[in-house]
Parts: sequence; structure tokens; C-alpha cells
Amino acid sequence: MSINNDLKIIAEKGKQELFVIREFDAPPELVFEAFTNPDILVHWLGPHGMTMEIDYYHSHTGGSYRYIHIDHEGNSYAFRGVIHEMTAPIRVIQTFEYEASLLKGQVSLDTLQFEPLPNERCKMRIHSIFRTVGDRDGMILAGMARGMQEGFEKLDNILIHKQSQSNQHK
Repeated sequence: MSINNDLKIIAEKGKQELFVIREFDAPPELVFEAFTNPDILVHWLGPHGMTMEIDYYHSHTGGSYRYIHIDHEGNSYAFRGVIHEMTAPIRVIQTFEYEASLLKGQVSLDTLQFEPLPNERCKMRIHSIFRTVGDRDGMILAGMARGMQEGFEKLDNILIHKQSQSNQHK
């Protein structure tokens, strides 16, 4: 089933951008829905051991979002952004900001693209542009890769379940 679902993060030294590439064993429509439907997103986004609460999620072009991750000690970590474009099931362009006081103003512009692959699979690409190289490097040092990998592992399980439900209804 899984062909190449390794998480790839490309961050060239001295550049303000990074690229995230990941394949999923589900068609783009399902992966896009998992990234844009708050009822699904709340179950997979973020690292293991944290719960997620959605303050608001207006999933459309011109919308906005804010969600909070909560760890075992009750510490909360809030994130927010504005959705500039949502074109199902192809692309989402949005901003992303971690609300921690030391990182205020460190907003990235993210373009998520969902490309169909053979055998009802999908390649997701994220291109993130940061205000400074330091902002980008700070995001990486804050554990972005671990959080994404653990979240995508949870998402893989959700997609398997959604596909099996879909196949039962055919």
C-alpha cells in the first residue's frame, strides 16, 4: 500500500523558505478535506500527546482560523491565520502564525498543493515563505518536523478509515 510516505522537509541554508513534501495513500479529494474540514483536522493536526481545540475555522477563500494545542500539563499553544485562496481539491494559500509572545509577527505564507498520483494516491507539497531566515530556522528548531510527522501518522489512520467507509458504500 504505502509507496513513499516519508516526510521530506527541504530548507536551504540562508533562504527564507522551506518545502514540505509528503505522499498519502488516499486521493487528493480526501486529503484536501482532511486539511480543510475542522471536524477532521481536530483529530490529526499536531504532535502526539496534545489535544486540539478549534476556536474558529472559516474554511473558504477569505476565511480565517485559530486553533489551540494543549499539552498534558495544560499549557496551550495557539495558532492563527487567514485563508487567501481555497480551491478544492487542488490548493490552499494561507498565512500561519504561532501566537507565542516571543514569536508574534512571525507569519509565514503557505501554499499547500494536492497532486493526484496513480492508484488513488496524493502528493502534498507545502511551500512556506517566512519574513526572515531566522523566523524559518526558529520554526524548524521548535520541532516542526516532529509535530508534522506525528500529525501525518494520525492522518494516515484517518484516511484509511475514511477510504474503507467509502469502499463499503460503493
